[in-house]
Amino acid sequence: MGFFLTPALGCVTPGKHRGQPVRQRQGNFRSDMLLGIGLALASCSPLRTFNAVVPKDGASMRTAQGIAYAPGPRRMLDVYAPRRTAPGVNKRPVVIFFYGGSWSSGTRTGYAFVGRALAARGLVVVIPDYRLVPDVRYPAFIEDGAAAVRWTEAHAAEYGGDPTRIVLAGHSAGAYIAAMLAVDDRWLGVARTPVRGFVGLAGPYDFAPFDVPASRAAFGDWPRPAETQPVSWAGRGDPPALILVGDDDHVVQPRNSEALAARLRAGGVPVELKYYPKVGHVGLVTSLAKPFRDRSPVLDDMAIFIDRVTR
Repeated sequence: MGFFLTPALGCVTPGKHRGQPVRQRQGNFRSDMLLGIGLALASCSPLRTFNAVVPKDGASMRTAQGIAYAPGPRRMLDVYAPRRTAPGVNKRPVVIFFYGGSWSSGTRTGYAFVGRALAARGLVVVIPDYRLVPDVRYPAFIEDGAAAVRWTEAHAAEYGGDPTRIVLAGHSAGAYIAAMLAVDDRWLGVARTPVRGFVGLAGPYDFAPFDVPASRAAFGDWPRPAETQPVSWAGRGDPPALILVGDDDHVVQPRNSEALAARLRAGGVPVELKYYPKVGHVGLVTSLAKPFRDRSPVLDDMAIFIDRVTR
């Protein structure tokens, strides 16, 4: 089996996955208690309640909300930016972050904590919604991702972003979308010049055949399964990649990340593959939230990589 997906990837039922950070730890009782409550509630709504209860990064703000990047339902995005512009800084690098949810759930508002966290590091962040299963199937969610990238190229400067310095990022099913946009030139064209890098958190990149309900629902009727897989396209000419894995992930098997990293390296693409001990599938992305950054340096690692590839 390629990987296991819960019915709503990006949600968690406390106690079901031993890698999820709901344990109490000496000296960190308050954080663990808050995380347990947030994730318990998030099991009904993908991280939306978690986002509501965690403290916000004061150095960043949402500068635009509900902007249509293409006609039709769910094709809207939010933009986050630093509250203050540093002296001598005209345009900032842009991160487009795609959330997870088995391609069937999730909202951009549930991941505001990601936008604020990265914007507080001096970045402009775009978080788009995209169409979901069962209303659509592959490749509609990738087409929406490509449309969001084109919107960002056209409008990033209006929000202080540099449209020539874009990094594609995502968690879980969103990491799949970001990866396909980064490695498969059917979506953004052969040049992909504005895309300086790719950051994938706990992504499924090598999961054919489609033998679990979520992948069958999203991809099952596609006649050529191999062409839906990022590993089939990855190679020479792709942007540098930062691939992040929680070694206690029981939702998406870490071998997905290892396979993508191997394909990219074989093509001469710079790749960093990082493992975080005792971090589960959802814990990898919640490590970006303000109270939980001591669990793993995901935010620091992302910020360092983005700074390097966008210079």
